[in-house]
Amino acid sequence: MNIDLSELKNKKHGKRELDLEISKESFNDSGEIIKFTKPIKFRGIVRLIDNIYELTGNVETEVLLPCSRCSESFSYDVNMDINEKLSDTIEDEDGEIISIKNDKIDIYQIIENNLYIELPVKKLCKEGCKGLCQHCGTNLNHNS
Repeated sequence: MNIDLSELKNKKHGKRELDLEISKESFNDSGEIIKFTKPIKFRGIVRLIDNIYELTGNVETEVLLPCSRCSESFSYDVNMDINEKLSDTIEDEDGEIISIKNDKIDIYQIIENNLYIELPVKKLCKEGCKGLCQHCGTNLNHNS
């Protein structure tokens, strides 16, 4: 979902409030397909300060994750803050400023990049998940 920010650039300074709902089915997290179970809600503000767009806001959604121990899917609530700097004129070697073209930002791509960081590395359906039997593969949470 592209957001055109040229109106802010014409003013040199200013802000634009965003209240978006994005529907996506899934995304790929290192070869693992993660499904969205709710639309992505983003509320935030884009400010233009000295040729740098500052995007701040909050993302809420829910995804289905596969448990790292038992492989069963479970719902995971996402509530994360986003704080990014973007520019189409400033080159940044440190990676702190995201490069954009034609004063347009792909808000979904920014959200997805932040999701990679937000999701847990070890995805557990519950803290005490027993995993799978090493001999027969039975889910030990259901059977002994």
